[in-house]
Amino acid sequence: MLAALSLPSPPSPVIFEVGPIALRWYGLLIALGIAVGTFVVSRELARRGYDGALALDALFFVVPLGFIGARVYHVLTDYELYAEDPFPAVIGGDGLGIYGAVVGGFLGVLIFARVRGINPLVFADAAAPGLILAQAIGRWGNYFNQELFGRPSDLPWAIRIAPENRPDGFEDAASFHPTFLYESLWNLLVFFALLYIARRFASRLKAGDVFLLYVSLYSVGRFFVEALRIDPAFLLGDLRGNLLVSSILAVGFALVFLLRRSRGSSGRRAPG
Repeated sequence: MLAALSLPSPPSPVIFEVGPIALRWYGLLIALGIAVGTFVVSRELARRGYDGALALDALFFVVPLGFIGARVYHVLTDYELYAEDPFPAVIGGDGLGIYGAVVGGFLGVLIFARVRGINPLVFADAAAPGLILAQAIGRWGNYFNQELFGRPSDLPWAIRIAPENRPDGFEDAASFHPTFLYESLWNLLVFFALLYIARRFASRLKAGDVFLLYVSLYSVGRFFVEALRIDPAFLLGDLRGNLLVSSILAVGFALVFLLRRSRGSSGRRAPG
């Protein structure tokens, strides 16, 4: 009876198709996330005394390198699928790894900050709330693709998955944990937490603190989401690799943040 109340999945991941051109929900939501996130970054930069237009300028560095990083992470963690021809797989194909996107995007920030002569850690702090909000929006693309869901569930908010999209061994299960929804809601909470912390404790934060909190807090949520997911993933022994990655990042970045608190007031943010 509860399964009958579960959330339906959309019939198609495609919004409309004209000849070889197709507009997909996944791509639209990623683009929407980037647009909304960029707006937030521009506001955060302006609040810190910088030109908000820098957020738009930075996209030409951050987005391409973030995409390449996301693809590299995906290919490396599923290398057995791409071992024969890994380089073309990085440029095209499906699959993105958020941790690779963060590494690639941060490299883009470092390059952009050097070119424009600004503090990269301050820019990363301004970017963190916009980035996590973009992730919250983009995760809904997995809903339209009927992918990255969790274990079978009969909860009222479970999501119904079409038989052709169910993993091997779960053909008889009709509804599953909507882990995309869990992660999206967690990301939204982190977004508001980062904005609150950045404003409430502005005088006590050091450059890079907000970014450290972003990585740590996101990874906490990702750990619990990974524990529910049943989609194919790279394994370290019998453990899902992203469980280990997220736990290391959650604890490691939190420790760095706390260690910085135990030191003096050096390293506080300053324009330039």
